[in-house]
Amino acid sequence: MRLVWIEARDFRNHAETHLEVPDGLAVAVGANGAGKTNLLEAMHYGLALASPRSSSDQPLIRRGAGAAYVRCEVEGANGRALVEVEIRPVGANRVQVNRSGLRRRRDIRRVARAVFFGPADLDVVQGGAEARRGFLDEAVATVWPSREPAAAAYEKVLRQRNRLLKEWEGRGEPPDLAVWDEELVAAGSALTAARGEAVERLSPLANEEFRSLTGYGVEATYAPSVQTEGGRGVDELQAAFRARLAERRGDELVRRVTLVGPHRDDLTLVVRDMTARTFASHGEAWAAALSLRLGQAAAAAGEMGEPPVLLLDDPFPGLDPERQGRLAARVSGRGQTVLSVADQAHVPAGAAVVWAVEDGTVTSLSGTGGSEREPGGGP
Repeated sequence: MRLVWIEARDFRNHAETHLEVPDGLAVAVGANGAGKTNLLEAMHYGLALASPRSSSDQPLIRRGAGAAYVRCEVEGANGRALVEVEIRPVGANRVQVNRSGLRRRRDIRRVARAVFFGPADLDVVQGGAEARRGFLDEAVATVWPSREPAAAAYEKVLRQRNRLLKEWEGRGEPPDLAVWDEELVAAGSALTAARGEAVERLSPLANEEFRSLTGYGVEATYAPSVQTEGGRGVDELQAAFRARLAERRGDELVRRVTLVGPHRDDLTLVVRDMTARTFASHGEAWAAALSLRLGQAAAAAGEMGEPPVLLLDDPFPGLDPERQGRLAARVSGRGQTVLSVADQAHVPAGAAVVWAVEDGTVTSLSGTGGSEREPGGGP
């Protein structure tokens, strides 16, 4: 899978950028604040209809503009697809694929998939469990798009059950709690199973990536709130879920909140027999975060039969010079990869194109990839 070209209009600090994106490795070079990260963010938005940096679309619209636009063409095993997005300050965005409206955001994964790494991913290793749960759900969505709704379905049930517990003022337990128990068990078991399978897929791949950078491994293990002692089928998982709910029933009624379920999951990362969150050095934590994303991309490639577009935002500063060299060698030849660097000395040898980014303007320093056609209008 590859991104053929992209247009970004009034996106962050990019007033009007059009780039042809070559196969292989492309590199954006620019000082901090120049707009190189914004360029990768626009690429990810066109491929995933979401920002990897912001939960709100409002910051994506350039100051003074009425809307932002991203247009791109993607080529994969199923042919080419034109993606056009109008990002609006209020209301729903307008999204078209091949000139037809897209009903659900997740449907974009039928034609495009991307994996984004940025410095904020350090939180996956060193931050709280919420960041790791978010990573797990992204991994599920990238590898199996049809299972992406599992996380949202569980969150919806969890909110309803928590509201019931919070608002109940009678004695004993709320009369509808048993019904919401079953809803929680069904939705939670589906999400737990998806997360567990995702970790099984990407853990050995992330370990391989980490070992290639450092010379030793990282162990990623799923730590679900609900664990089974025997089999791992749906029936066993649901039975274990019901048993845990029964065990915590009294505590839930006192605290008026759900205490069992995937919202209390975690991902355990171990480096050199020690928990990475507490004991890993900055360089090890950075390499672990990067390796998880590379493992996610490799897992998706194994499922898709072709690699997703890999977007690496400033991946080198957290690594020592030797590991920087190893990473540069790893990213070359693994499908289409776009990375940003602040220092031109960090541009890997063999890059198909090098772009200079300054104040939201992109020019080609080498290779192909300049503006070869007039930018089109918004969708």
